[in-house]
Amino acid sequence: MEIKIDTEMIIEQIREGKSLGGKDGAFAPLIKQITELALQAELETHLSQDLQRSRKNGKTKKTMKSEIGAFELEAPRDRNGSYEPQIIKKNQTHMSDQIVDD
Repeated sequence: MEIKIDTEMIIEQIREGKSLGGKDGAFAPLIKQITELALQAELETHLSQDLQRSRKNGKTKKTMKSEIGAFELEAPRDRNGSYEPQIIKKNQTHMSDQIVDD
């Protein structure tokens, strides 16, 4: 997964008076992308250490709530279900303040 930052859009939003952080801030869309990238890295690390030879098996969508608003997160999963994400737990629906703090 590649993160593409639209710097022109962020600059324009700042010129229009939008804040960088917080709900609907200029950086809000990046939270979703960075979280999904981190989950993907966790899964790849898990699979490289998995003795049962599991493999990727699509993604699960869930709605996350945070200080920046709600967004749809696509969390990766493995075939045999042995992957336990650490950044965003399987049943977690609220982002940690540590992740989204301004």
